[in-house]
Amino acid sequence: MEARIEGKVALVTGATQGIGRATAECIARSGAAGLMLTGRDAARGRAVAAEISAGGVATEFLAAELSDPAAPSAIVAACLARFGRIDLLVNAAGLTDRASVVEGSVEDWDRLFAVNARAPFLLMQGAIDAMRRQGKGGAIVNILSMNSHCGTPELAIYSATKGALATLTRNAAHAHRFDRIRVNGINVGWADTPAERMMQAVTLGQGEGWLAAANASLPFGRLLAAEEVANLAVFLLSDASGPMTGALIDQEQRVTGANV
Repeated sequence: MEARIEGKVALVTGATQGIGRATAECIARSGAAGLMLTGRDAARGRAVAAEISAGGVATEFLAAELSDPAAPSAIVAACLARFGRIDLLVNAAGLTDRASVVEGSVEDWDRLFAVNARAPFLLMQGAIDAMRRQGKGGAIVNILSMNSHCGTPELAIYSATKGALATLTRNAAHAHRFDRIRVNGINVGWADTPAERMMQAVTLGQGEGWLAAANASLPFGRLLAAEEVANLAVFLLSDASGPMTGALIDQEQRVTGANV
């Protein structure tokens, strides 16, 4: 079965660039009736929405800062006001700030958990409420990370947020399976995104040569592409994935648990 989502309305966070944008574009190509996008960069978000709308899929953008606890309910309300329903939710937004066990601060903890765990929780809460009232089921995909299994030392708090979201993904899947609301997650491996390029080249001071070195270190000779994550997300959103729910899929070039 082809991964199609004909006539569905989707809400996608982090949709101004990277995996979120690629997923929104893939959803549009797969037959969606409408898209509600959100992100922090208003100008970039409006441009993405205009581009997708020009392709024939009604698309709206709402600038929002997910660290604000009121933002998720405002985003859900905007989607319902514009399209009258929510059929699909993709939580793609996230912070990747570095903070280890010994160096992480309370501020690091609160900032990362607010965006990476609390906001997706509240967005799932709002979307599931709408889906239950609609009575036609729905699908949610949470963009997680391979770091949810443990994580590198400098990503201790980030890893904890993704571990928390992984548990919430399975919990929501279990709680709402008889509502026919499917909830799955993707543990994304190292991916080539604008945010990762900025983090590696500028924030971490690796310079422009970091990508070539990173590509050479990986089994398939390159980082994941955002479009590859988007393709998997749309498969999980679509009927092609059947009744599959509560799955946490490792989209990675290495095998978790292997000794080498």
